[in-house]
Amino acid sequence: MKISIGVSNRHVHLTKEHLNILFGEGYELQKRNDLTQPGQYATNELVTIKTDKSQIENVRVLGPVRTYSQVEISKTDAYKLGLNPPVRNSGELEGSSPITVIGPKGQVDLLEGCIIASRHIHLTKEHLKIYELEGKEMVNVKISGEKGGILANVSLKVSDEAFFELHLDTDDANAHLIKNGDIGEIV
Repeated sequence: MKISIGVSNRHVHLTKEHLNILFGEGYELQKRNDLTQPGQYATNELVTIKTDKSQIENVRVLGPVRTYSQVEISKTDAYKLGLNPPVRNSGELEGSSPITVIGPKGQVDLLEGCIIASRHIHLTKEHLKIYELEGKEMVNVKISGEKGGILANVSLKVSDEAFFELHLDTDDANAHLIKNGDIGEIV
């Protein structure tokens, strides 16, 4: 079955507490544009992520605020920062890499919180039935084209509301010459 692909660049999710530290007490995220997943959006807010080795500026904050703060980067970013973060699903932060997030009003030192996001497909329980994926936790996705291949270990991320889409980080996308909106096939 065919599936649309979304490419996810490095980004940050913040708790309300950390948002207040980074941008000032009572600060509210300013929506720049909606993302494909219902209720999710890119904001105008940018931060710097930093380690003892290096830093990356102008990292986008995604909204809305969450119950945990998390930094999602690619392996290429990890090399630059001198980190070796685990590949994880969003929110699975135990044992993840430490990183500092710097905003215009302050900084937050996360003892855990930096991950490389696992390849995943957003879908609902209805999608599981329609696409005969019930009982599966992971699938493989075939990518066509000049640098096509099979993406293994793609986790299924089920929620009440979801746009049926495969999310990859920039390293996976670049390796297969994939851009937002390209189509893969669950095999």
